[in-house]
Amino acid sequence: MCSLNIVIGHSQSKQENTNNPFLVGLNEPVAYAKVTPNDVTDYANYIIKEVSKKMAAIKKEPTTTFANVFEAMDEVRNRISTTSYNCFMLNWVSTDSLIRAKGIASYHVIDSLTTVINADKDIYAKMIGFKSSAAYKELKGIKKMLVDDMILKSESSGVNLSEAQLQKFKKLTQEIGDLSTDYSNNMNTSKDILVVDEKGMQGLPEEFKNNYKVGEGKYEIPIINATNETVMSNAALEETRKAYYIKFNNRAADKNLSILDSMVKKRDELAKVMGYPTFAAYSLVQKMAKDSKTAWGFINDLISRAKEKAIADVQLLTDEKKAALNTKDKVELAPWDISFYKNQIVKKKHQVNNEELRAYFPMEQCLKGMFDIYQKLLGFEFRKVEHPSVWQEDVEMYEVYEGNTLKGRFYMDLFPRPNKETWFYGVNIASGKGKEIPVSMLLGNFTKPSKTSPSLLSQKELNTLFHEFGHIVNMMSFHGDYSFQSDSKPDFVESMSQLFENWISNYDIVSTFAKHYKTGETLPKATFENIQKSKTVASGLSTIQQLQKCLYDMNLYDKYNSKAPIATDQIWKNIDKQLGIMNFYVDNTHPQASWIHINTHPVYYYGYLWSRVYAQDMFTQFEKNGLTDTKTGLRYRELILANGTQRDIIEAVEEFLGRPSNNKAYIKSLGLH
Repeated sequence: MCSLNIVIGHSQSKQENTNNPFLVGLNEPVAYAKVTPNDVTDYANYIIKEVSKKMAAIKKEPTTTFANVFEAMDEVRNRISTTSYNCFMLNWVSTDSLIRAKGIASYHVIDSLTTVINADKDIYAKMIGFKSSAAYKELKGIKKMLVDDMILKSESSGVNLSEAQLQKFKKLTQEIGDLSTDYSNNMNTSKDILVVDEKGMQGLPEEFKNNYKVGEGKYEIPIINATNETVMSNAALEETRKAYYIKFNNRAADKNLSILDSMVKKRDELAKVMGYPTFAAYSLVQKMAKDSKTAWGFINDLISRAKEKAIADVQLLTDEKKAALNTKDKVELAPWDISFYKNQIVKKKHQVNNEELRAYFPMEQCLKGMFDIYQKLLGFEFRKVEHPSVWQEDVEMYEVYEGNTLKGRFYMDLFPRPNKETWFYGVNIASGKGKEIPVSMLLGNFTKPSKTSPSLLSQKELNTLFHEFGHIVNMMSFHGDYSFQSDSKPDFVESMSQLFENWISNYDIVSTFAKHYKTGETLPKATFENIQKSKTVASGLSTIQQLQKCLYDMNLYDKYNSKAPIATDQIWKNIDKQLGIMNFYVDNTHPQASWIHINTHPVYYYGYLWSRVYAQDMFTQFEKNGLTDTKTGLRYRELILANGTQRDIIEAVEEFLGRPSNNKAYIKSLGLH
């Protein structure tokens, strides 16, 4: 039998649990500003003790019913998940190094506890016993799905393994978790700068130059996500782009390459303990794709569709480079050239200057415009809370209402700072079940406002904002009795936020908030139409670059050979040969050392494209009925966003569409013409 007597560590504080900021009443916000390192440890230990008592009570139940096993276990998992989310979230965003350390330490212990709970043989025996009872046969819909999914979760967590194999499974799970954390910490604390002179800054916007000027003719550009797009698309000097590219793709490589090797090896071992040939095969069972063959088939089909356009795109960009260099000699397109020469064509052919366009998209205006759209469409109202108790002064908090009913709460932490997670995420904090509201956070890394201008978004960042906030409204929309059913399938979850990216392709929508921050002028319609036309420039190459990552992820986790592992750099080279389009990989760079997906979301990247098939198909209903049609929006919210896994996803999508789903809209959206 698995013991639950886990304690994170001795707290130096003797304060009562009633004073702990985390232990609040139903739907009361956590006073994050008051959280101390000891509070994090005390909170985790308290929840662990409470869960231990609850598990012991479940095991002592003389009879097995749906309520005293499955509903009770859902409550156990709900309390564990919220605690886990809080601890992990603070590791990503807290400005206090001790809180970050306690947060991740607590998260790891809770993660180990989750493994113990999922693989508890006594609880599993009760579940299986119930499944063979007459009471199970009477169950329908949500309750029946909960029983089946909980049993599947236990089985995928090693509950049927021998005791020796189960212990190995748990050990590997913990080791993988430790490695994953080290990888993330190394990535988020990586600090590097590119020192550039006046000549090297040619082509870069004046505002950008002013932000990073450190002396006369001297600039220091931080190697972070917030600077990447601007440098790679605008730096006229190839040496600047190349130097930046190499540094950007070497972040944390000194530490993370060996960590990634160990992580992939241990994930392969874990899969084999579970009886699967590869980690990908093990991971895909609970996703829509189900198996590796389906995922590979999906990826390879898209490669065949995009390859011809991608080859033509490489030639187009190479010709642009050759013309710019004014040479008759043979010219080769380098990876650090792609964004720059694409941008040059967009500026010349379509008269679109992406850096100048930022002036029409101040972040605050974009946020307000986006809020207005989501509120009208989904029947929500977002109310900003003044002076919230948050972990950093720039963080904002909103409450979500439907009429006078509180439906959820979300935080927005949108600017980069030292030691903060560097990507963009919609982060779950509390799933919400029954009368409990969901809580989430929008984590971003937009350029901070300066003395001379507000935070100005690029088109790519605007797209990211609409996408990631789509995750937030997805979380806010869930309503159900069981938190276990709050999350959708991993390869469908992106579709619900990808769908909202389509709103920024409509001028009537964008013109409501795209106004020049100095003059107040609305973005001209002709300019907007040019932006839309410019999206087909190098669209085949862009699709292949996404598919290249899909291939890497699948090669890493579905082709691993423990007796003769391929170096993770070599995988990039092999993919270049397989695709036969251009040499994307640059010697002595290691982009896999700072790529969050292969760390925390393995066998996931294909899901972005898989999801988009559904996103574009579902969007056809809004195209037909109107992009601000509340009736369609509410149907979407109820049938899709609120669903989680309370009913079969394909069935829910077909009801929303009024027909079987297809990939016609998706293929059209790729712009491969």
